[in-house]
Amino acid sequence: MQFKNPEILYALLLLVIPIIIHLFQLRRFEKVAFTNVQLLKNITIQTRKSSQIKKWLTLLTRLLLLACIVIAFAQPYQTNTSAFNTKNETVIYLDNSFSMQAKGANGTLLNTAVQDLLEHVDENETISIFTNDLQFINTSIKAIRNDLIELSYTPNQLDYEAILLKGEKTFSKDKGSTKNFVLISDFQHNKDDLSIKNDSLINYCLVQLKPTKSANVSIDSLYISKKGVETLELTVLLSNQGEPIETLPVSLFQDDQLMSKSAVNINSSAETVFTIPNNQAFKGKITIDDAQLTYDNTFYFNLDSNERIKVLAINEADAEFLKKLYTKDEFDLTLVNSNALNYNSIVNQNLIILNQLKSIPASLTTSLKSFSEDGGSVLIIPSNESDLTSYNQLHNNFLLPNLSPKKALEKRITKINFSHPLLDNVFDKKVDNFQYPKVNSYYGFTNSGISILSYEDNTPFLIQSNNTYAFSAALDDGNSNFKNSPLIVPVLYNIGKQSLKLPRLYYTVGTQNTIDINTTLQQDAILKLEQGETSIIPQQKTYTHKVQMVTDEFPNTAGIFEVKNKENVVQHLSYNYDRTESALSYMNLADVKHSAKNTSVATAIEDIKSMTNVNELWKWFVIFAVAFLIIEMLILKFLK
Repeated sequence: MQFKNPEILYALLLLVIPIIIHLFQLRRFEKVAFTNVQLLKNITIQTRKSSQIKKWLTLLTRLLLLACIVIAFAQPYQTNTSAFNTKNETVIYLDNSFSMQAKGANGTLLNTAVQDLLEHVDENETISIFTNDLQFINTSIKAIRNDLIELSYTPNQLDYEAILLKGEKTFSKDKGSTKNFVLISDFQHNKDDLSIKNDSLINYCLVQLKPTKSANVSIDSLYISKKGVETLELTVLLSNQGEPIETLPVSLFQDDQLMSKSAVNINSSAETVFTIPNNQAFKGKITIDDAQLTYDNTFYFNLDSNERIKVLAINEADAEFLKKLYTKDEFDLTLVNSNALNYNSIVNQNLIILNQLKSIPASLTTSLKSFSEDGGSVLIIPSNESDLTSYNQLHNNFLLPNLSPKKALEKRITKINFSHPLLDNVFDKKVDNFQYPKVNSYYGFTNSGISILSYEDNTPFLIQSNNTYAFSAALDDGNSNFKNSPLIVPVLYNIGKQSLKLPRLYYTVGTQNTIDINTTLQQDAILKLEQGETSIIPQQKTYTHKVQMVTDEFPNTAGIFEVKNKENVVQHLSYNYDRTESALSYMNLADVKHSAKNTSVATAIEDIKSMTNVNELWKWFVIFAVAFLIIEMLILKFLK
């Protein structure tokens, strides 16, 4: 047995005082003469013996009572193993992702976890705590109490592999210490579910907090479903994971002003349509009222002035198919014959199309190279009678593979690079029975480059190098039926759209987004994103007529941001949180091996404390003291 306060045991020396009092009778008895006492001798002897027994028993119980009180204040404990003598390290991962907004029996899951940590972890114990966006290393609950109380939710959810790696690196390299790693989360299904390897140095403890109801309604996305001359139809998609709802109010706001309201009947999913003005700026948000998760109850979007992408087609062949692809509502298409080209107009374009030129002048190659370096895109469609020398000079400037002599051989275009940005999300699934287009003759490439479309023998039909695209065959009707193929629409349309990445209705927080702002900056000027008191300078690259901006980690909050050039607002950008956590689907931790499982933080903390095998004994001595007090009272009352 050991003591937390052994110095208090010196008080046991005071027990000698009642012993001395008992042994040395301080009271003196007076003798009184009394006649004929012979008959009382036996009674006197018997009474004296009973009195002595009672006094010794009373003294013993009092000594034991005082001894138990002293020992209790010394706080005795007992260790059964050597684990108590080793150093203990505790690392806690506290999930503060949006799914922890779900309501448990005592409030939100995150608030419940924080409260249990504050109540059950010794406030001076050295621990390390990290969340999805914060970390507190080798600190104490007392030092970070306010930080835990004010802990906010974050959209940056770590995957399970990153959590394990970060936690393991937080421990010291001392192999002799006892390491306890506690993971507190609702353990939603992630892209890769949790898997723990057997580690003799780390004790894993999983605390799964679950909401009382796995129900949630969220606004998933929205899109423009119909365009009119004066109005747009905005379709809003919603999902529901709980019981069917007969009437769910959905509101449309412009800034903070309520513009329209509708109600939907929703089982697992639903949609509703709002009508908004066309050809005018609109800063809007869609809202619903759902108490389970609140982060997905609002969806921001905005429409700025309708900018058109500028496309210049330099032609020596029919260009009517381009008019059908690049319509006036989205593109400003200019068709010009090669012999009537004004070189000064090139710099103002976003996309240049070389439509089956027989020869490319060196001056045009020079202009196109400057145009490309300034952020412009180029699409090269060769002619059946292409001058390979001039074409290869152009290809060399754009780091494209050279063209080899034409081959008069029919080939089908059967290989589609579904993962390429031009075709990503174009097809719902990979197509096997597609009616593939064909060519009657084609030019070979000296090497493949990045293939977007390929022939059946894997030789490329359309390749890309940076922001330049090149076909290997002429597209006129005499050589190919590609113009009549469904493939031409997404390919050429997306080449045009990606030549100027105009702001979309909304972006997702935490993902990389590339946005072209159609503005001109003075030297050393920069664009800023501002929302209220928040100001962000994103990564950006300046060209002559645009600024290409990249956002990834920031902004990290949802809302509508102003893109500012000094104090002038040139654009608005809307950001929304990823809706992945809206699906309240949880892991079964019984499948996770090499770890202990708990359903409350309090239980997990107590289990860690018990792992040191420390038995607190002071409570027993308090019980013994009370017992001896009762025994003494019984002796004094009943022992005659």
